[in-house]
Amino acid sequence: MKLWPRAQSPLRIFAVSGLFTIATLFAVAASIGLAALYVVLILVVVEITFSFDNAIINAKILERLNPFWQRLFLTVGIVIAIFGMRVLFPILIVSLTSHLGWGRVIDLALHHPTVYGHYLEVAHPMIAAFGGAFLLMLAFQFFFDDERDILWMKRIERKMQRLSHWIWAPLITSSILGFISLLPINAHTRQTIVAGAFGTVSYVAIQLLVRWMERLQKNGRSTAVQQFGVAALLTFIYLEVLDASFSFDGVIGAFAITNDVVLIAVGLGIGALWVRSLTVYMVHKKTLNELIYLEHGAHYTVFVLAVVMLASALLRIPDIVPGLTGIGIIGASIAASLRVRRLQASK
Repeated sequence: MKLWPRAQSPLRIFAVSGLFTIATLFAVAASIGLAALYVVLILVVVEITFSFDNAIINAKILERLNPFWQRLFLTVGIVIAIFGMRVLFPILIVSLTSHLGWGRVIDLALHHPTVYGHYLEVAHPMIAAFGGAFLLMLAFQFFFDDERDILWMKRIERKMQRLSHWIWAPLITSSILGFISLLPINAHTRQTIVAGAFGTVSYVAIQLLVRWMERLQKNGRSTAVQQFGVAALLTFIYLEVLDASFSFDGVIGAFAITNDVVLIAVGLGIGALWVRSLTVYMVHKKTLNELIYLEHGAHYTVFVLAVVMLASALLRIPDIVPGLTGIGIIGASIAASLRVRRLQASK
């Protein structure tokens, strides 16, 4: 009798997340207090709710990687996600935009969180332009792909598939960025253009490198294989950049809940860990094959999030807007998928 569940068991997949969450919440309650525990729990729920589309898209990409890189995504990748993207990266952004040294920014984050939050808010237009452009490219790449046979919103998606040439996604994204930059109400024209262009170019560069390495791996083979080596490394880097694009607004929005940087890192970190576990679970359970429109719902949500991020450089948009919209879209895609399954079963 085996005492430890098999590798693909939900109990084993979510075991690390569960144990880490229990231990961390207990430590927060014991060392800081129940009020801090309540704040952390809110941040965990917010991170999981707002990052569900991230888990779906990550699952699709993670299917390309072999088991070694999948494990690395859940171990090393989560360290990068928690400490890199949700702690160190915001500090880097604040340092670059405020022209302050690392030591000074870290001191602000730990001892003057209100000032640190202000500097992070000042950096928001640049963050929004980069993340919005990157996510917009992701959504366009999916919807413009004319090799997709499964369509959810058929009338809309068939028209979008006419733009299948690779040039259309960066061209339309650049046009949208240019339009937003030239609006009279945009007080951050230069940041929007530079950061948005960097987000667009970064997406194109990573995709070209990954595809080039894939072609090298498949040279002389008749069937597709899981990625390994440099191609897998590039895909892993792409996943981390994608995670950063999803997490930018979450980090800034967390300051609306608390100014305590430690609590923000703990709450968002626990949420990120659960999102990673959910990604691996969906890969093992072939969830995207079972719910055929789930990937579509995630990319529609990504498109909404990208638009909201770009628009947030111009006006204040409550964080709950993209969150509730995303939940509604993904819920509709799940319902549509289940309806198709029932019809196929009845036939």
